[in-house]
Amino acid sequence: MDSTRVTEQPTSFERPQPGVDPADPRGALVHTSTPARAPGAGALPVQGRCGGDVSAPLTTAHTTPGTSEPGTSTPFGKGKDTVSDPASEHSQPGTEQTAERDTPRPRPAPEGIPVQPADEQDRPAPGPDGQERRSGQSLPPGRPTPMRRDGDRLRFVGAATRRIARGIDLDEIVMGLCRATVPTFSDAILVYLRDPLPVGDERPTGPLVLRLRRTDRIPAERDTENGFLPASQPEPNDLDTVGAELCEVRPGSALAEVLRGVRPVFTDAPAARAALPELLGDGGEFGVPDGQRAILAPLRGRRRVIGAALFLRRPERMAFEPDDLLVAAQLATHSALGIDKAVLYGREAYIADELQRTMLPETLPRPTGVRLASRYLPAAETARVGGDWYDAIPLPGSRVALVVGDVMGHSMTSAAIMGQLRTTAQTLAGLDLPPQEVLHHLDEQAQRLGVDRMATCLYAVYDPVSHRITIANAGHPPPVLLHLGGRAEVLRVPAGAPIGVGGVDFEAVELDAPAGATLLLYTDGLVESRLRDVWTGIEQLREKLAATAQLTGPDHPPPLEALCDEVLDMLGPGDRDDDIALLAARFDGIAPSDVAYWFLEPEDAAPGRARRLARRALQRWGLEELSDSVELLVSEVVTNAVRYASRPVTLRLLRTDVLRCEVGDDVPQLPRLRQARATDEGGRGLYLVNRLARRWGATRLSTGKVVWFELNRS
Repeated sequence: MDSTRVTEQPTSFERPQPGVDPADPRGALVHTSTPARAPGAGALPVQGRCGGDVSAPLTTAHTTPGTSEPGTSTPFGKGKDTVSDPASEHSQPGTEQTAERDTPRPRPAPEGIPVQPADEQDRPAPGPDGQERRSGQSLPPGRPTPMRRDGDRLRFVGAATRRIARGIDLDEIVMGLCRATVPTFSDAILVYLRDPLPVGDERPTGPLVLRLRRTDRIPAERDTENGFLPASQPEPNDLDTVGAELCEVRPGSALAEVLRGVRPVFTDAPAARAALPELLGDGGEFGVPDGQRAILAPLRGRRRVIGAALFLRRPERMAFEPDDLLVAAQLATHSALGIDKAVLYGREAYIADELQRTMLPETLPRPTGVRLASRYLPAAETARVGGDWYDAIPLPGSRVALVVGDVMGHSMTSAAIMGQLRTTAQTLAGLDLPPQEVLHHLDEQAQRLGVDRMATCLYAVYDPVSHRITIANAGHPPPVLLHLGGRAEVLRVPAGAPIGVGGVDFEAVELDAPAGATLLLYTDGLVESRLRDVWTGIEQLREKLAATAQLTGPDHPPPLEALCDEVLDMLGPGDRDDDIALLAARFDGIAPSDVAYWFLEPEDAAPGRARRLARRALQRWGLEELSDSVELLVSEVVTNAVRYASRPVTLRLLRTDVLRCEVGDDVPQLPRLRQARATDEGGRGLYLVNRLARRWGATRLSTGKVVWFELNRS
């Protein structure tokens, strides 16, 4: 039997028995009684759920010239006129079929290797000395005999390779190899894989190190109530003592030579026997059974050896035969190629995850007067990248921009376009442009990226001081506002055209954003699926928000993180057709009593007046201990502003968890921190701000700039 015959000859019994898993290893040692025979029909071989190591004879009720009488046994491959495969029903109409009409048709046997029946008359005849004729070894009662026919091995290899091919990740493939071979082909298996596994064309660096990835063996006791035969108790130094966790393959060693040879070998060969101590560690080779009861099979992927598999049989079981080396080669080849596939798939999934994670905000900011929460769900595990995104961008004046968008498609191209649009939106937000202008520039950018670069986007700016929100929409589903009393409202925002259409004006609306309300921005994957349209989903979302708010009462809004989880729970089994991006904003706002705001004329007396106004505000708030620091820093920042400003300078103090001071002017140039020389009369203002303030910064506006700093209140 050559390897070509193993891989290319079609297997028999393509229709598995109902309710039986052909790859279930527990069926390898099924204890069966005398097979039941239908009147006038032949008995099929008794087979295990996954196949055994013994071929059972097939009897037939058909009588043709040159064949035996009904009820006699004719083994597969023996004689010139053997019965055909039951799965291939090619018999011609005749008297034989007439005799079968009143008898049930025999079911095709499941895939796998037939096990030895308990009926002594169906067991292979022993020789005069009580030994099996071919192997020459004694047959203990109820023990499986090895596979002796090509068809047996073909069926086993077919079932095993199909089980291995079902795996998608590394663990599934290695487990499939173990479960397919134990106990049908071997009593134990050890699978070693390269650590780390090379990916694709990567050239491995460093020495070749093999790590024990998985082991599997027949349990010491088996369930006899369900028809399983008990296995013999292993000796103290039996297969359980075999295997080391890690081994380094030294160049030129015996193990390196065996792996380089690629072909499976019996461990009684001199090269393999010398390689076992290196693979199994000190003393591990003594747990390997003597003779041809162990096979060492290198696992070679598409380009290099990536591991090794050791198949073991206990001494009480029949030894491997030379044809079993071909079976081991097939198992090793399919497993190695599957492992290569799993590693490549894992790398692609890792790249997709990293790409999606870098495209989305790693953490959300904590702007003053608003709390944020977000969720992102890909369409499926196999399509982890998509075009949905969300963002929250702090703006000058304690404002925050809330953005959610959706690029068509779920490919890497969609994710790349999404990243470009998100970066563009961040840049435009830094210029403090109105929402409709931001969408207009995004539309132009999408057209520059290429044709058919379509996306929807919703851009909102929340001002915690005025308790107002300005929203512009570009073909996106409308947001939902959950009020403090539990009423959920779908905001009426002009839909507009999607980004990328070109030549379309966008309109912004300004709405109230009362304290305690929650704004929910989302993509269409949350509300649209094959089972419902967009507006039906939006209505269900509104009802879900209202029902969730009723649980906490009219005076307490639901927790933001729990609210996001409740919203995602509305998704049914058929609702995951698209990516889902969700951004929730809880408006706390800043009370008017915590805000102090003034206009200062750009004159020399402006710094002194700014100091007096700041001192009075701090006294009103009970923060007199901050007066010295605030007066010094306000004086320095206002002095720098009035030196170049041509219009009134704004000064605003905000009392939240910190004290924030903002100074605005009409000069777009941003100040830069520099080290003043000893002879310089100025240039030390920002140095003092940098040393005394908790945080500080400068932001360019469409009408100038704002310089701000924060101080801890205690």
